[in-house]
Amino acid sequence: MLRREILTIAALSLLPVVAFAQDTVKIGLILPMTGQQASTGKQIDAAVKLYQAQHGTTVAGKKVEVILKDDTSVPDVTKRLAQELVVNDKVAVLAGFGITPSAMATAPIATQAKVPEVVMAAGTSSITEASPFVVRTSFTLAQSAVPMAEWAVKNGIKRVVTMVSDYGPGIDAEKSFSDRFKAEGGTIIENLRVPMRAPDFAPVLQKAADTKADALFVFVPSGAGAQFVKQFVERGLDKGGMKLIATGDVTDDDQLAGMGDAVVGVINAHNYSANHDSALNKSYVEAFRKANGGLRPNFMSVGGYDGMHLIYEALKKTGGDASGDKLMAAMKGLAWESPRGPISIDPDTRDIVQNIYIRKVEKKDGELYNVEFATIPNVKDPVKAAKK
Repeated sequence: MLRREILTIAALSLLPVVAFAQDTVKIGLILPMTGQQASTGKQIDAAVKLYQAQHGTTVAGKKVEVILKDDTSVPDVTKRLAQELVVNDKVAVLAGFGITPSAMATAPIATQAKVPEVVMAAGTSSITEASPFVVRTSFTLAQSAVPMAEWAVKNGIKRVVTMVSDYGPGIDAEKSFSDRFKAEGGTIIENLRVPMRAPDFAPVLQKAADTKADALFVFVPSGAGAQFVKQFVERGLDKGGMKLIATGDVTDDDQLAGMGDAVVGVINAHNYSANHDSALNKSYVEAFRKANGGLRPNFMSVGGYDGMHLIYEALKKTGGDASGDKLMAAMKGLAWESPRGPISIDPDTRDIVQNIYIRKVEKKDGELYNVEFATIPNVKDPVKAAKK
């Protein structure tokens, strides 16, 4: 082991003694502010800023300071930044994490330093199992993929090709959808995968078209949906009779306006739409747009907004004590009303429990929206539920 690594581990082991007697509680917010997942970073950063603008920067007598770092969605960079934030800045919480590999790379640091890791974006089921200090306010892919499979079978879709990005969340989406679809009597003709970085959907879309399936089920990460839809239309699949069904990442609110009318009618399942019909969400969307030059909030934004709420409420419960064990205990079981609907933190898995909505892309007042038409309430992560 290198001397520098030994020193880092030694520094991490000393942190709980020195970091939490301060009047300032620091949150290390690690996000992809540049690169392929930059829209995720932009949305979460904006939501974190909005939450503090609305709720102040003091909670339980402690000042809350957010330190933003750009990891460009490179896990080695994420890990280095997390170490620096813990050792040098003495943060009480690590938060953000645009992709699964970044969240996983940070988990050993969270365990070693006993610092909560609040996952605001990444969606692979196993993330919360990587450390007892990981808690999630975003979603898991299985939470959307399973209801989508159930809806498809009930609505006459019998033969499906799946197409997912080839990394943790995509594999979760593929397996969760396929297993449930087959269990309900459907047939999976083929499971297709595309590289996450620099994806070219065209050859895979041609393979899908050749199968003559009833529908194509798709997951691509937030930010990649517009490129997928463009190539879907260029290949003529929108006119070939094959239905497009998806997780809501594909019809991301942040990019929906630029996708054009080709996505009108696409059925998808997800946890948040800017069109969600609640008074809280309407005020959230209005405040978010006003603070960000008209930008529409997406599902990543509520992961960040609710992540801040979780941290603030946990600090209230501990009376401002930011030691990791006490914060984690305070976070377990918390429940509140979010712009997306009622949510809670499962005390056993530290994962989010939330409504999943079946939506259809429609044009309203000249703008494209994911319009909810069915609700599956209080959905836990199906992958963990299946293990019990």
